[in-house]
Amino acid sequence: MKNYSYTSRLLTLAVITLCRFTPLSQADDMETAASKIARAMSAAPADISQQATIMDVDGSMLRQGSNGWVCLPGIGLIPGDKHPMCNDKVWMEWMKSAKNGTPFSTQVIGVSYMLAGDALVNNDNPAATDPNDGGVWVQEGPHIMLLMPDKTALANLPRNPYVGGPYVMWGNTPLVHIMLPMETKSQPPKPATTLRVN
Repeated sequence: MKNYSYTSRLLTLAVITLCRFTPLSQADDMETAASKIARAMSAAPADISQQATIMDVDGSMLRQGSNGWVCLPGIGLIPGDKHPMCNDKVWMEWMKSAKNGTPFSTQVIGVSYMLAGDALVNNDNPAATDPNDGGVWVQEGPHIMLLMPDKTALANLPRNPYVGGPYVMWGNTPLVHIMLPMETKSQPPKPATTLRVN
């Protein structure tokens, strides 16, 4: 019960805070289904995205797929976000739990592609809102994310996104996952106010 309460409070705070920084515009409402589908497909290799189900951020179906993957034109937890992702079944369950503030666990590895990159986020605290708070902030380029059934498997991975290679994001929270960057990051980015939940 303690885990549920912590997860619920953390996600509620993160989503409410981040919504202030990502307002929906009229242009977002006018975007065509074809544009959303194209952006969603850019998140993963074509051999995944071509046969994937394409779902809008509000959960509505844009295109039925056949391979078990779901691609989205943005992060559905944050209104206005346009960083596409393609998720396997495990990551879709993670997204559902994050949205509802319910506990998440998995018996198998989960995989998510974000080959079009991501927004600026605090690597330790998903509810952080101030890029000048002294925390470690990262704006990842193309990357893959992994959910692990056994959190002890993350023990030897760095928490610092700038040391090179895979690293752990949100390691001390129920939202913990592994980040696998596809490009080099030379230095931490300059502070900005574009935030999101991963």
